[in-house]
Amino acid sequence: MEEIQITKSQIREETAQKIAALSAKEIAEKTKAIEDRLFDFANFLESKIALMYVNNKYEVPTANILLRAFHYGKIVVLPAYSPENFGMTLKKIDHLKKDLQMGPRNIQQPHETRCKIVPVEKIDIAIIPAIALDEKGGRIGSGEGYYDRLIPNLAITTRKVALALEAQIVPQVPIESHDKHVDIIITEDRVIYKI
Repeated sequence: MEEIQITKSQIREETAQKIAALSAKEIAEKTKAIEDRLFDFANFLESKIALMYVNNKYEVPTANILLRAFHYGKIVVLPAYSPENFGMTLKKIDHLKKDLQMGPRNIQQPHETRCKIVPVEKIDIAIIPAIALDEKGGRIGSGEGYYDRLIPNLAITTRKVALALEAQIVPQVPIESHDKHVDIIITEDRVIYKI
């Protein structure tokens, strides 16, 4: 178990180095290609309630994706993190500037009183953040297990989609019993279906 944790940490570091080696222009171009693929993706277009995320440093940037989701008439849901139990509450946001506040993980999250809770079973599509992924849907996140706890609670019909730069795709993610996979990965070059 400890050996797997060390390997995951190494993969996080190597992926961070690959992303750091990209210029801001390269990241912007690749992110735009991922965004365009997402907004051409039938499962996303057909969804009404979309769980999304506000990215951290080594995840695909989501600011434009969130704005565009509003323009497409999506009900946008973001997680409010609870570090005490590594859980999250899903909340609907209506306005990016008014409805977000700095959260405990140093990323923006829904305002604790302004935003309404959305039951997990209502989510049509879940856009899951990742630092590294393999082509089988194995995922390495921040290491705190927030999404490994959330994924089993999503409806079986909810598509779990990760956004990733090709630089974040690794040959194999070491998997522990608590680790959960995603169904689909969208990169700047392709859509990878695990299902």
